[in-house]
Amino acid sequence: MKYITFAIPCYNSEAYMENAVNSILPAGEDVEILIVNDGSTDGTEALGRKLEQQYPNIVRLINKENGGHGDAVNAGLAHASGRYFKVVDSDDWVDKDALWKILEVIKGFVDAGSMVDMVISNYVYEKVGMEHKKVIRYGNVLPENQIFHWDDIGSFHLDQYILMHSVIYRTEMLKLCQLRLPKHTFYVDNIYVYYPLPHVRTLYYMDVDFYRYFIGREDQSVNEKVMISRVDQQIFVTKTMIAMYELRMIQSKKLRKYMINYLAIMMTVSSILCIRSKNKENLKKKTEMWKYLKQKDYKTYFKIRYGILGQTMNLPGRSGRKVSSMAYSVARRIIGFN
Repeated sequence: MKYITFAIPCYNSEAYMENAVNSILPAGEDVEILIVNDGSTDGTEALGRKLEQQYPNIVRLINKENGGHGDAVNAGLAHASGRYFKVVDSDDWVDKDALWKILEVIKGFVDAGSMVDMVISNYVYEKVGMEHKKVIRYGNVLPENQIFHWDDIGSFHLDQYILMHSVIYRTEMLKLCQLRLPKHTFYVDNIYVYYPLPHVRTLYYMDVDFYRYFIGREDQSVNEKVMISRVDQQIFVTKTMIAMYELRMIQSKKLRKYMINYLAIMMTVSSILCIRSKNKENLKKKTEMWKYLKQKDYKTYFKIRYGILGQTMNLPGRSGRKVSSMAYSVARRIIGFN
């Protein structure tokens, strides 16, 4: 039995993806590692084949035509045989000691027949040049080492939202809710986390620093210049999330509040990228995005637009845009963007 499937989406990742694989291998045959080669043109496929031959009961290579990060996650989920599913980006890695602790807990769930839908753990910003590594923990928000529900959660800080790095999903739950990420689109990790939330009934939090999130490559998707150049995709993902649910229909008030606040952060990031681009067309796109939210869900629009983040992102004129950019610079330092 495979307790956890680790999917590693790879596109021209030859230089670093072996580190991701090696960090998971200590779990042995209790896990499977799917190297999803997303149409790479370097030596990724050859390296994946080598690792598959070295560890035939653990590593599998999946070759597919290029479809982007989200499509590689889709392929990983389609091939997953583990009871739980975890995405590890090819330039990131996991902590060995935390891995063993998480695996032990998941084995307990499976053996007891009481599998939770989402397991949450901490993640670490492995930012190049930073001696002090920022760790995102949830002990002040989530009950620790116990099964809980959405109504048991507290209030999240701005830098504390659950990201792809934090979560391990029950595989069957992801398949049943028909999670499908768009092709050739960046920033779909937000959809990966956001879309399944109303389908999650039970959660479990472990205070272990499991995921190591590398930040520092110039071509990385969270590099601010790269994000500005891809602002259309950021807006597309934000609109996709807006269209997913009528949030007033979410039964749990705490989950509803969390999802509204998550959307507020997405609206903020999309808006500020438009502002910092200093491009008139992008400013029009920002205005159109807010109109889209207003048309789709007026109550959610009102809460976000007239909340602190929404007001900051919509200050009028050049001076207002300057204040918005300053606010984003502060948020960037808090959250850890490159």
